Amino acid sequence: MIDAALIQQCADPGLKPAIVEQFIERAGSQDPLAVTVRSGNRVVLVPRPSTPAEAMALIGQHVGRNVVRVGITQYPAGLGVVEAGELKADLVDACVNLRMGTALFAKVYRIVAKWYGNPTEKEVLPQVFDDAIIGWQTGYFEGTAVFRAEDPTELNLIDRRPANETEMVESGGDKAISAGAAYARDAATVDPNKAGIRIDLYGIGAGRQ
Repeated sequence: MIDAALIQQCADPGLKPAIVEQFIERAGSQDPLAVTVRSGNRVVLVPRPSTPAEAMALIGQHVGRNVVRVGITQYPAGLGVVEAGELKADLVDACVNLRMGTALFAKVYRIVAKWYGNPTEKEVLPQVFDDAIIGWQTGYFEGTAVFRAEDPTELNLIDRRPANETEMVESGGDKAISAGAAYARDAATVDPNKAGIRIDLYGIGAGRQ
C-alpha cells in the first residue's frame, strides 16, 4: 500500500486520501520506477529499471512510438512531449509523479462526471469513479481524449474535506462533510500540472481511511 505520508505531502489536495489509495490500487503501481509500454492492445515486455536513469532511458526509447506509462500513478509519459529529449527525470520521482498523476486524474473525473450530468447521489458516484479509472487507463471516455480535452472547470465541485473528518453537518436532509474552504484555481489546459476545480468524492471513499 502506498505510504500515507506520501499521499498527504504530494497528492492533489482535492482528492481524499482514500480515493488516492483506490486510484493507485486500481490503475497505478507501488514501484516509482515502474514503466509500462503498450503497442496497441499488446504489452511490450521491457526490462525492469533499477535506477531512475535506467527508467528514463527506457522511457526515451519508446515514447512517441508506443504508449508509455510511468511511476506510481502510471502517468502518460508522452503527454505534451514532442521529442524524447523533452522528458524530465522527475517523471519517476514518487512525489512529483503522484502530484501530477492525481491532478490529471482529477481532471479525467471531472470530464466523466460532466457526461453523467454531475451526479451527487452516492449510488452513482462509484460508477463515475469506475469510468474515470477506465478513462485513465485507456486515455478515452465516450470518444473524448481525456488527457488533452479541455477541463470542464465550470463544474462547481469542491473538496469538502475538513481537518477533522468526523465533523458532519446536515444540509437539505443530506449529510455532507463540513467545508473548511472551497478550493479553486484557474482553468487547466492540457498541462496536467495545472489543477482545476477540486472534486468531492466523499461518496466513494467514505469509511475507508
